Amino acid sequence: MYQKEINIHGFRHILHEHETVSPDHMIQKSDAFYQRLNKRRSIREFNDKDVSKIVIENIIKTASTAPSGAHKQPWTFCAISNKDLKHQIRIAAEAEEKETYENRMGERWKNDLAAMATDMHKPFLEIAPWIIVAFKRAFEYEEDGSKHNNYYVNESVGLACGMLITAIHNAGLVTLTHTPSPMKFLTRLLKRPDNERAFLLLPVGYPKEPVYVPDLKRKSLDQVAVFYE
Repeated sequence: MYQKEINIHGFRHILHEHETVSPDHMIQKSDAFYQRLNKRRSIREFNDKDVSKIVIENIIKTASTAPSGAHKQPWTFCAISNKDLKHQIRIAAEAEEKETYENRMGERWKNDLAAMATDMHKPFLEIAPWIIVAFKRAFEYEEDGSKHNNYYVNESVGLACGMLITAIHNAGLVTLTHTPSPMKFLTRLLKRPDNERAFLLLPVGYPKEPVYVPDLKRKSLDQVAVFYE
């Protein structure tokens, strides 16, 4: 019988309860999870059907299980269902998108986006029952007002957002990664502190029925992986 906890360098460590499965079962589980995730698509047309706050809480808790530099968990997830606030976010986001499409975006970028059937208009920001905005926390304040930096902030928040998207799909919902740039308006509208920067915005809800998505193909395994055996 292993000890349930030990002391390492003065810190308490607890026994990790690892789920052991047979090699055959591991192959089945990994393939089933891939098949499920391979059905995930970015959705731009949403149904306004309500989604329980409990589901959103569970999704965010799942995202927060992500690894992070020195376990600082340098993220804040703001979940918005308030209709007036979602409207304000849409107005501000579309203003930035208009500037991007008309003055910042080159022809090559526009051509690459053509297949996505997207433009500067973002009605999903009001129609989706929830918006989740991920903020990265560049530093933290101590009680005395001094600051200390977090570590590998972009990498850590990126990992958490990937797990957030996976959790949304697992719950039977859809989302879209939206990055209106710059996103300073989100800090202002959501009254976030000065140590937070908007990282990603995701509308969350049910898809409109019917909904159509571009007929895109993902890269094959040999295009994204190299094995050294």
